[in-house]
Amino acid sequence: MTTKFNRVKTTNDIELKDRLVAVNRVTKVTKGGRTLTFAAIVVVGNEDGIVGWGLGKASEVTAAIAKGTEAAKKNLIKVPVLKGTIPHEQVAKFAGAQVYLQPASHGTGVKAGGAMRAVLESVGITDVLAKSKGSSNPHNLVKATFAALGELRDAHMVAQNRGVSLSKVFNG
Repeated sequence: MTTKFNRVKTTNDIELKDRLVAVNRVTKVTKGGRTLTFAAIVVVGNEDGIVGWGLGKASEVTAAIAKGTEAAKKNLIKVPVLKGTIPHEQVAKFAGAQVYLQPASHGTGVKAGGAMRAVLESVGITDVLAKSKGSSNPHNLVKATFAALGELRDAHMVAQNRGVSLSKVFNG
């Protein structure tokens, strides 16, 4: 899903803000009665190109959110953000969820719904057009959005991969 090149090692000097995407209440019926547990999807980001997601499960909501935040800090990636938007359009799919991301001009805002909005705002993207197709399951939407963000490349990365100068990337 994400390449090894854009992974970020967790360090304490990164100021990460956490966003709660969804909380799911799960009821398990046993011989002794009903057992309630909660699953929380959390997205953390520094709003400057670094973002991660995590899933926490516990018998209380606050504990599930705390576990999700800790899991998200272990799963950080670096995303190229150019002038508040993404470098190029990108399509990605995870299970039944498919996402489409398109760069937008300054002042457009984040045109995305639900789980995608939380991820894009945590990255620090301020202007983007996004569409989710297929499943609206927040788990799969977050994973599909991360797959799309992980495949983004800016001009510096392209020049470095090809072993050519930056002007040669643009001018041929």
